[in-house]
Amino acid sequence: MKKLIVLLVVFGISYGYSQENLNAYKYVIVPKKFDAFKKENQYKTSTLVKYLFTQNGFDAVYDDAMPPDLERNRCLGLQVFINDESSMFTTKTSITLKDCASKEVLTTIMGTSKEKQYESSYREALTEAFSTIKDSNYKYSPSGTEMVSAVVVPAEVGDKPVVPKNKPNVAVVQQVATPENQSYKSKEPVTSTIKKSEPVESVVMAEKEDYSGILYAQEIENGYQLVDSTPKIRLKIYRTSMPDVFSVANENGANGMVFKKDGKWYLEYNTNGKMTTEELNIKF
Repeated sequence: MKKLIVLLVVFGISYGYSQENLNAYKYVIVPKKFDAFKKENQYKTSTLVKYLFTQNGFDAVYDDAMPPDLERNRCLGLQVFINDESSMFTTKTSITLKDCASKEVLTTIMGTSKEKQYESSYREALTEAFSTIKDSNYKYSPSGTEMVSAVVVPAEVGDKPVVPKNKPNVAVVQQVATPENQSYKSKEPVTSTIKKSEPVESVVMAEKEDYSGILYAQEIENGYQLVDSTPKIRLKIYRTSMPDVFSVANENGANGMVFKKDGKWYLEYNTNGKMTTEELNIKF
């Protein structure tokens, strides 16, 4: 009994430590093709995982579309892996996050589903597995090693600021202990920003509203068809098990997802091996 209690305590400590470590990472890197699958975005796993991370406050990026700071320093992000232990009748998956040294930071619980359709089954299992990450209450907190770069003028002995030769009246950085405590003194003349007042018309005409690009949602069986002002059906979107997430098909046969983030609607789809995200203006 004592041995069991010790094991539970050790597991609890290591699990809590992993959760705290998540806050030190700025990005999560989502592969467009997970090693567990044969095809890119198979069963829409890549788009689903990226969506789940984004909905829980993470800055999720695809592995072929990383921002410049992550390109320079891969240690700012965690790599996402899917562990697939599915059998013939049950889908079983979990998610593992590893750092730039391939060290495991967190592994979720195993999500399960008995849905017959693969796409629905993986969506249910991955959503269940993601509850571990959701409970971590992630909030990015930069580590002390991420310093803000600044040009510092060397100081003479005695910490007196030095003005470069032939460059009078320039800003000088007085270096203290940390970049946060640095102060700036400038002798450079400040250009006035005061402008002569000009008469203002008493009546301001409102800009004419631009209706181009608006898609009007018309309800159909299990979803909506999105129609432009022509009118022409641009997309048909179908409900999924998650709120504000729809599977989509357009007239060209492209598959993808329509989802809501920060009050805006987005279309994400894969064409010719390239993942594309577009903002939509939908009126329900």
